[in-house]
Amino acid sequence: MDIEKLIAEITDEILSKVSSEKNSRSEQAGEMDIAGYLDDTLLKADAAPEQVTAICKEAKEYKTASVCVNSWYVPLVAKELEGSGVKTCCVIGFPLGACSANAKSAETFEAVQKGAEEVDMVVNIGAVKAGDWQYVKQDIEGVVAAAGKALVKVIIETCLLTDEEKVKVCTVAKLAGADFVKTSTGFSTGGATVEDIRLMRRTVGSDMGVKASGGIRDYQTAKAMIDAGATRIGTSSAKGILAGAPGNQ
Repeated sequence: MDIEKLIAEITDEILSKVSSEKNSRSEQAGEMDIAGYLDDTLLKADAAPEQVTAICKEAKEYKTASVCVNSWYVPLVAKELEGSGVKTCCVIGFPLGACSANAKSAETFEAVQKGAEEVDMVVNIGAVKAGDWQYVKQDIEGVVAAAGKALVKVIIETCLLTDEEKVKVCTVAKLAGADFVKTSTGFSTGGATVEDIRLMRRTVGSDMGVKASGGIRDYQTAKAMIDAGATRIGTSSAKGILAGAPGNQ
């Protein structure tokens, strides 16, 4: 079976299931230690070294999952986080995903060599909109290969896609060997929604991670994303989210 037919069949199946389950969802009620879900993020173009150092200190204090920065800051973050258990994460092809597959692979390889343990790549949105699934798969596979043992998250920029496109690109990311699918860069027209997290989780199943990112600034929103199926939260508001957690208010 060729990739186009496989993707079409999976998409039809997923969208049919989601439609039939739309009114039968229930939220989980339990509270949780949320720090381990958080990728403490600083991706602003004007981020200064002292700000990066400060966010590393914050992440070590709260024991977040990772600190996520632009790839130029990987050596600094890796040094600051050494021995802490907090992972060094960086973005690749950020924020548009429109550079060549070779450029993404090269950026990934260099970042991993300099200490990145996780990479969040932006998929080629133009190729997704064009339905060029062979290219999308090759784009992701190149980063997966360059990453080696580093974990790969694929940012699909949900705000720019139809539900059908979301299902298709998540399916391709899974076929390409990625570890996570991720909603958003936070630099486009919208961020994470509970509905998108549910759709992404339904598509990739239980053996891939789903990262909610974009506009998550408080505990209740973060928890709603986790209840919907997110296993990681990308946020520049980690301190605020944790301040709102039960027992910290």
